[in-house]
Amino acid sequence: MTITRHHTNQRMSQIVIHNDVVYLAGQVGTMDDSVADQTQQCLDKIDILLTEAGCSKESVLQTTIWLADMADFEEMNGVWDAWVAPGHAPARACGEAKLARPGFKVEILVIAGL
Repeated sequence: MTITRHHTNQRMSQIVIHNDVVYLAGQVGTMDDSVADQTQQCLDKIDILLTEAGCSKESVLQTTIWLADMADFEEMNGVWDAWVAPGHAPARACGEAKLARPGFKVEILVIAGL
C-alpha cells in the first residue's frame, strides 16, 4: 500500500494520495474577510493543491463545506457556483459548524480522483 503525503507537519498533511484518490485538508481563507472572499481564497488554495496532486476541479468527487453561520449560505454559493466546472459538480454537503477560530467563516474539504 502506497500513501503519499505533501505539506506534512506533526498535525496534518495538506494532501494525501492513496489508490488514485486525493484527499485535501480543510482549506480556510483569511480570518475576518467576507464570506465571499474567504470562499474564493479556499477555492484558490484548492486549485493549487489539486494541480500539485496531478488533478483539477473537474476531478473533484466530493466536497464538504462548513459555514460558521448558515445565514451565509447564499453568499458562499455565489462564489462556489462560479467556480464549479460545468458538468462536473461533485457530491456535496454543507453545514454549520463552530470553526477553529472565530474569524473563519468558511472551511472547504475536498476529495478528488486522479
